[in-house]
Amino acid sequence: MGLQTQPYGIQGMLKEGHKHFSGVEEAVIKNIDASKQLSTITRTSLGPNGMNKMVINHLDKLFVTSDTATIVNELEVQHPAAKLLVLAGKAQQEEIGDGANLVVSFAGELLQGAEELIRMGLHPSDIIIGYTKAINKLVEILEGLVEEGSDIMDVRNKDEVILRMRAPVASKQYGQEDILCPLIADACIQVCPKNPTNFNVDNVRVAKLLGGGLHNCTTVRGMVLKGDTVGSVKRIEKAKVVVIAGGVDTTATETKGTVLIHSAEQLENYAKTEEAKVEELIKAVAESGAKVIVSGAAVGEMALHFCERYKLMVLKIGSKFELRRFCRTTGAIALLKLGSVVNPDDLGYVDSISVEEIGGSRVTVVRNEQGGNSVTTVLLRASTDSILDDLERAVDDGVNTYKALCRDSRIVPGAAATEIELARKLKEFSFTETGLDQYAIAKFAESFEMIPKTLAENAGLNAMEIISSLYAEHSAGNIKVGIDLEGGACKDVSTLKIWDLFVTKFHALKYAADAVCTVLRVDQIIMSKPAGGPGRRDQPAGMDNED
Repeated sequence: MGLQTQPYGIQGMLKEGHKHFSGVEEAVIKNIDASKQLSTITRTSLGPNGMNKMVINHLDKLFVTSDTATIVNELEVQHPAAKLLVLAGKAQQEEIGDGANLVVSFAGELLQGAEELIRMGLHPSDIIIGYTKAINKLVEILEGLVEEGSDIMDVRNKDEVILRMRAPVASKQYGQEDILCPLIADACIQVCPKNPTNFNVDNVRVAKLLGGGLHNCTTVRGMVLKGDTVGSVKRIEKAKVVVIAGGVDTTATETKGTVLIHSAEQLENYAKTEEAKVEELIKAVAESGAKVIVSGAAVGEMALHFCERYKLMVLKIGSKFELRRFCRTTGAIALLKLGSVVNPDDLGYVDSISVEEIGGSRVTVVRNEQGGNSVTTVLLRASTDSILDDLERAVDDGVNTYKALCRDSRIVPGAAATEIELARKLKEFSFTETGLDQYAIAKFAESFEMIPKTLAENAGLNAMEIISSLYAEHSAGNIKVGIDLEGGACKDVSTLKIWDLFVTKFHALKYAADAVCTVLRVDQIIMSKPAGGPGRRDQPAGMDNED
């Protein structure tokens, strides 16, 4: 029998089957490589001419999009360092709703620079110190680039809103922004509360219907529910609404009961009393002044029969979230069950509810022109599901931008004008530093060139020519000169009307730098042996958090 040798060192300390990487070559460079791979995927989708990615997730659902937040979400990234970049992109998406691509692509570029510095012999600590100094300086420079007078803005002024919304919408739907932006701006202004900082993104809904084209898109003050009404009443105007969460049906008793019937007469009476009871309940609703009953669950045959007799419209909304939004739109208070006492205060009000046929599918349109206007729906039309999904993402970005500008409406020049100016000023700043971190600051400045370079490459232009002419213009003091992708030349962005929100840029660059510093701080990776059994899933990808 052979002697079994005891493992020594870290192998002897940890359980068998673990993986262990340490040192600059094994841990740091491998982490940087994985993160660079991720940013290479997203980079080609940057800007209005960005290419689409076709992602098929584990549920066989197809995504055709250039929206980075969706791409990284569906990729199911395994590598821990690349996951940090994904988390930074998600944080940006949740905080601002736009700029996730800038976070991931810029972080990849910063790590590329860090790798070159490490190969030159710099320690990761020096690079982190340099990058931190650069980010602090960057905030100062960025505040100096803010357009004068843009901090004061009327959030209900449609033209001002469209000006700020054009860039994020154009990055998803280039060429369609002139149609989409007015729609989104209208929808947002309609639901904007008295204090704009309390703007709720959930109040702007999106209804996607196949068929038609972009020119058929409209906004509806109120809600658009997929599906028909339950009864034969298809249109009603200026009506009061009662919402019943538990369904419109005869209620079963909580405890089990047995009814003993001796004769046919008793059986007839039993059925009649049930009918009489249901009629009494429906009559009570009709007498309260309500013309519409909205049910959160099933609608019984007998109840429906009496609703028809009293000329009541019956709507069924299966999703409890949708039911809550309906209550918000109409100002109704949901009752638990049919027998509840109907107070006049519990009733909601609608201007009109009508069943319309749009593109072959029947939808119920609930309009509420006056009153709260607490929910507005953007009705999107397109030829395929994937185009509809992409349009929805563009609308989401527009609505999130509106929320961000309600809090901070400052704008900076877009079309890579801001990035070139930041690169130029940071480069000058690096010359004033004396330590080793000056190389890291210079690399940070160089990384900004990635953005004009990528924008130019995605549009099929000569990147080197564009960058050199941008630097020449900015050195001459024209700090608002950016890339005109259509003309293929450098122009003043104030004439092109391409502006980015200050908060989008600020958070994107900060999140990217933070993620990079976190990756660079890692010098050892210790991975345990994965547990057996079926794969753990936090949540199926592509599922909505609410509905």
